[in-house]
Amino acid sequence: MAAAAQFRMPAEWAPQTRTWLAWPHQKADWPGKFEPIPWVFAEIARHVTAGQRLGLVVNDAAAKRAAKKVLQRSNVNLTQVDFLIAPTDRGWMRDCGAIWVHEAGGELIGLDWGFNGWAKYPNHKADNQLPAHMLSKSGHAGLAPTYKKRTVVLEGGGIEVDGEGSILVTEEWLLSKQQVRNKGFTRTDYEAIFAQYLGATNTIWLEAGIVGDDTHGHVDDITRFVAPGKIVTAVESDKADANYALLQENLKRLKKARDAQGKTFEVIALPMPRPVIFDGERLPASYANFLICNHAVLVPVFNDPADAQALTILQACFPTRQVIGIYARDLVWGLGTLHCLTQQEPAA
Repeated sequence: MAAAAQFRMPAEWAPQTRTWLAWPHQKADWPGKFEPIPWVFAEIARHVTAGQRLGLVVNDAAAKRAAKKVLQRSNVNLTQVDFLIAPTDRGWMRDCGAIWVHEAGGELIGLDWGFNGWAKYPNHKADNQLPAHMLSKSGHAGLAPTYKKRTVVLEGGGIEVDGEGSILVTEEWLLSKQQVRNKGFTRTDYEAIFAQYLGATNTIWLEAGIVGDDTHGHVDDITRFVAPGKIVTAVESDKADANYALLQENLKRLKKARDAQGKTFEVIALPMPRPVIFDGERLPASYANFLICNHAVLVPVFNDPADAQALTILQACFPTRQVIGIYARDLVWGLGTLHCLTQQEPAA
């Protein structure tokens, strides 16, 4: 087992080689509303490939041909797309894909965490094999993290790092008795895992994720690092909303938090859109589920009055990148949006 701090996960704003995305095929993720989804994926691809490469996972040769047709019609730069044929169950790359870290000498290695379908869904075996396929394409060595002689189950949407020793997670995700990822693991165990495999010696525990979050508490729907020492966090203004109290508790904790060097953070409030409800279900719509690329930041928007405010706040946080809104009311019916669907491959 590797010693603590042998590995370091870079922040998402660090230079990237690729953004990874898996072409949609699981209609059950968007029941009755799948038709527009490939076109939303194509729009994501169009903006990603404007400044860097896109690794696109497709189930088979027929899926590759179908994806290329949609991408071509959407004016995607196909010379920037690296296709990988590999089977997926659902393909939410943030959670089932490889997570790259730097070794002590600076070389990249892909961490192949266990994936168990968010401790909820049985169709996850192909997704659990996806990191090995990705690493065969990227050419990096892989490592399956273990702790106490057990494979560690972990999803990328549940962690948020600043690359300088701090990590954000929620108690709901890892410490509650629902959707248990690693039975018997304690707060101390997780902190040891984060230090060892991600180089994060400073764990900041928030309370919970937002209402409608199928993952049971992923942090990438609520709170994100945007620069060293700077955090944006979702805040609900309507006191009658179910998200109000839990987001206020998270904000309270963040204001007391310290970074790995003992300094307080600049905490910036990010508004929440009005509730997005479809077919009677409250969906996890949040501007915090944005994706950082080398040249741009892609932000889910919902045809909501708060869209413009959220984009303005994030543009101020990323002055050297173009902040772009991606319409996501259809996408969020799958219970996730831009960050959930993607995974960055850092530059060497």
